[in-house]
Amino acid sequence: MNYNDLMKPTLSPPGIVFPIVWTIIYLLIGISYMLLKEKGEVPKETKQLYYGQLLFNYLWTFIFFVFQLRLLSVLWIIILDVLVICMICQFYKQNKISGILLIPYILWLFFATYLNISIYFLNS
Repeated sequence: MNYNDLMKPTLSPPGIVFPIVWTIIYLLIGISYMLLKEKGEVPKETKQLYYGQLLFNYLWTFIFFVFQLRLLSVLWIIILDVLVICMICQFYKQNKISGILLIPYILWLFFATYLNISIYFLNS
């Protein structure tokens, strides 16, 4: 089933919004990490959170769009929410600006989680 054919909640934005928002968010994620690296060696746990959430973010696309495993995608994005919250806390402890730059990411991710859950229930 094509994404356009799915029933979506009323707050679902037009498709053009997603690439614009994600581009901005990925830039903020990269800048945030770069600011940490400029301060010196990034702790192993912080690196693991950073790369782990990037991997979870990347794989969600395949779970939702390619394999169309809607329930798994809901669980996956909730785990991603937790990873990103942990990452923000770690970044903030090491560099306040790095942590603050990630706030749009978690806000958008919460909205994406709402969309994901809504699409699951509307199309089950």
